[in-house]
Amino acid sequence: MQLSNNHTDCCAVEEPQLKAAHKHTNQHVHEHSDDDGHNHGATEPSGLIGHWPLLTALAIIVVMMVLEYGFSITFNNLIQLAVFIPAYLLAGYNVLALAFRKAIRLDFFNEFFLMSVATLGAFAIGSYSEGVAVMVFYSIGEWFQDSAVSNAKRSIKALLDIRPDSVDVIRNGKVVNVSPSEVQINESIQVKPGEKVALDGILISDRATFNTAALTGESKPDNKNNGETVLAGMINLNQLAELKVTALFKDSKLSKILEMVQDATARKSQTQLFISRFAKVYTPIVFLLAVLVVALPYFFVADYNFSDWLYRGLVFLVISCPCALVVSIPLGYFGGIGLASKNGILFKGSNFLDVITTVNTVVMDKTGTLTKGVFDVQKVVAVNGYSEKELVRIAAALESKSTHPIAIAVKQYAGDDLSGIKIEQVEEIAGHGLKGLIDGKEVLAGNAKLLKKFNISYDKAIDEIDDSVVVVAIDNVYSGYITIADEVKEDAKQAITDLHALNIKTVMLSGDKQSVVSRVAAFLGIDAAFGDLLPENKVQKVQELKDKSLKIAFIGDGVNDAPVVALADAGIAMGGLGSDATIETADIVIQNDQPSKIVTAIKIGKITRSIVWQNISLAMIVKIAVLILGAGGVATLWEAVIADVGVALLAILNAVRIQNIKF
Repeated sequence: MQLSNNHTDCCAVEEPQLKAAHKHTNQHVHEHSDDDGHNHGATEPSGLIGHWPLLTALAIIVVMMVLEYGFSITFNNLIQLAVFIPAYLLAGYNVLALAFRKAIRLDFFNEFFLMSVATLGAFAIGSYSEGVAVMVFYSIGEWFQDSAVSNAKRSIKALLDIRPDSVDVIRNGKVVNVSPSEVQINESIQVKPGEKVALDGILISDRATFNTAALTGESKPDNKNNGETVLAGMINLNQLAELKVTALFKDSKLSKILEMVQDATARKSQTQLFISRFAKVYTPIVFLLAVLVVALPYFFVADYNFSDWLYRGLVFLVISCPCALVVSIPLGYFGGIGLASKNGILFKGSNFLDVITTVNTVVMDKTGTLTKGVFDVQKVVAVNGYSEKELVRIAAALESKSTHPIAIAVKQYAGDDLSGIKIEQVEEIAGHGLKGLIDGKEVLAGNAKLLKKFNISYDKAIDEIDDSVVVVAIDNVYSGYITIADEVKEDAKQAITDLHALNIKTVMLSGDKQSVVSRVAAFLGIDAAFGDLLPENKVQKVQELKDKSLKIAFIGDGVNDAPVVALADAGIAMGGLGSDATIETADIVIQNDQPSKIVTAIKIGKITRSIVWQNISLAMIVKIAVLILGAGGVATLWEAVIADVGVALLAILNAVRIQNIKF
């Protein structure tokens, strides 16, 4: 999968986008497309050789300046025209061509038409060297912009290149190399040492070690044992591994991540939208002001000289070019998305980089978000004539139809021998548990609320147990319970401490028992914690916080978290353990499930916003200053172009440095 090397047309203010169809729709000096989508001109040159016309023009202007100012050698107008016109065309042919095409469509308020008018005007008043210099340095600025965009895309392009092109699948006892899209669920594939895993699956081999950096942003080896999940994009490190495929190529976690990254830059931030609207108004105003600079003095200046005031108007046009703003700002956000992806965080759009900086309250789910979501059965209590083994086997049969971490723990504790059990009519009751027929008996397995819902009495001592509890009823009679314990993630406590250091309030919402929720919250230092919540209760709690004018980020992983993730100002999903529904709904995805990445995401958002506004301030201050100096006759075309290109380059370099920030 390739990325377009295009960057934005400065005045069209279109953000760079990654598109699977490889359509080059953005416009720039080297490759331009009309509105009908037909390309004009050559593709973007690469390296010094590819820019030989521009470098030749630069050499000509340098030689002429050295001769004039170093050796006091001057030439008559005819010789100057013979030298400078070829240099001008070499440097500005693409700009002039695009300005002409836009003018045919009555689009005059763009940077290309602006540069063409300014430079041709310079030739008209005899300022040949300055006209060429404006075009040369403007084109050099465009060259640097192309390079900056390419560098900013590098980390995301690396992510897009990790999807394998082929896979070894075992069919009829033979290993066949095929495209990953041809492999079906439940087929077995082999992954050699050093190869990337092409499809999500379960490890069939006894053990294997994988590098997960492409998915999580962290390169430490991840040891997997038989039966554990392996995701596409991981790299097998040491020995031949065999996997049983659990998802089609198009449905793998990696494919979904790539789709998110491809779409990420399509969503513009409020700052970018403002600059876009600003540029559409700003450019016509600048043209009008430039005309007034030339025309108005005729009525007020006694010794009015048209050439002098035309020169000032041309200076005004050159310095007013909005490139520094409309190139560096999308580039800044693009850099923020790239930095986040390198750290295992996916922002689904630059607008969410802005949103995350406004968050003052982080609301979190417990299981799978702050805790590992890897449960172990602690205790089994069976009553009413059932043995512990029977109770666990019946509960596990029902729980086998669920992907909830607690259900998986019960099934693993029971072992894999569920053959011969007839499982029918399984129904998940959100926030409560499961209901179904096991060998013809109606079985309920879930929390205490589930039994209350069906008016089944149970041992009230269960309500006092601190661990998570699966209560079981068979044929409407309470039959026992299973206690299960989870473990807090290693970085959860530090994440809460760091959020508090940023003056961000923390809240935990969970469907687990209040006693369990309170214990975990006290250990982590969370400000407020609410347990025994159904999905609709979570939505209600978040809405109550929003009604207090708080800016909410919600972090969750389960299917029942999807509505709350959608409601929050910034919805964050845990991408490793998270359900597809929650990941699809979320604005931000944390790929390695570490709570500490929440803090990293907020810091990346703040760094990006800071750099963007630094660029806006720098560009506006310099441009206003030189506009005033140019209108007053103090600044020349040389100073205008150096100021314009210089500010653009400084802003671009400032934006690109986002990529080098380490966490």
